[in-house]
Amino acid sequence: MRIAIASDHAGFLQKAPLAEYLRSQGHEVLDCGPATDDRCDYPDYGDKVARLVAKGEVERGVLICGTGLGIAMTADKVPGVRAVPIQTVEFARLCREHNDANVIGLSGRFVSLTDNERILDTFLTTEFGGGRHTGRVEKMMREDDPAFEGVPVDF
Repeated sequence: MRIAIASDHAGFLQKAPLAEYLRSQGHEVLDCGPATDDRCDYPDYGDKVARLVAKGEVERGVLICGTGLGIAMTADKVPGVRAVPIQTVEFARLCREHNDANVIGLSGRFVSLTDNERILDTFLTTEFGGGRHTGRVEKMMREDDPAFEGVPVDF
């Protein structure tokens, strides 16, 4: 599988070991930065990986920041991307099985390297379950969902 990986300064220490781990599993890994652990902004790197996934240049994206939250939120804004912050193996399985997630946000500060490797194993090997989940994912990805027409936004 072809995978893009990136981090910010808070996830930098895990980026290279995770990239090497993925290569050792037979994956082709594209490192999208940063090159150092100097302070940087996670949106720059989350967006870069998300756009590669959206264009089909890579099959999956792996992002690492302090929590996995902000970098996943950034990536999820790109049309065609389903990015999720994940801190457990079970959630990694469910995000693939139920939501067909294609980008994962990992925590470089609160989750160990070993646990992130296990999370990645699950994220990369779990297939989308299809069935009842297919329509939900299709609805989630629609840019203009008629189901929301007329729904008040000022609750």
